[in-house]
Amino acid sequence: MFARPFFSSASPYTLQSPFGSLQQLRQDFDCLLEGVWQTAEDYPTVNLWNNSEGALAVVELPGYAPGDIEVSVVQNVLTLRGERQAPAFREGEVYYRRERWQGKFTRSLALPFEVEGAKVEARFKNGVLSIALPCVEAQRPQKIAIHTN
Repeated sequence: MFARPFFSSASPYTLQSPFGSLQQLRQDFDCLLEGVWQTAEDYPTVNLWNNSEGALAVVELPGYAPGDIEVSVVQNVLTLRGERQAPAFREGEVYYRRERWQGKFTRSLALPFEVEGAKVEARFKNGVLSIALPCVEAQRPQKIAIHTN
C-alpha cells in the first residue's frame, strides 16, 4: 500500500508519481544554487543592451590583456575567444585554492539583428571589454512621412 504523500489531494485514490517530490527537491536546490557555479558555456560573463541603433556588450575579463582576446562578428553572432595561462609554480608548490578561470574559452551570442561589421568598436579598460555593435542600416527603424494628399 502507498503512503499518504503519494496520493493526490483531489482524491485519496489517485496515484501521483513517487518522483514528484524528488523533482521538486531538485528544482528547489537548483534555485538555491543559481549563480553559484558558472559553467564553461557561461564564461566570460556578458551584459548586453540594445536599442534601435545597435547593441553594447560589456564583458568582464579580469587578468586578461587585450592581446589575449579575439572578438568577431558574423551577421548577427558575436563571438569572443581568449586564453589565460596558468601561473608558473616553483618546485614543490601546489594549489591550495583555485577559483579563477584558466585556459581557453569561446563564447558566441546571437544578437536580435545583423551587425554592421565594419563599424564595430571594442575598448578594453581595467579588465572590462566594451563592444559597440551597430545595426545594419537596412534593419534600423525608418521614420515614414505621412502625406495629406
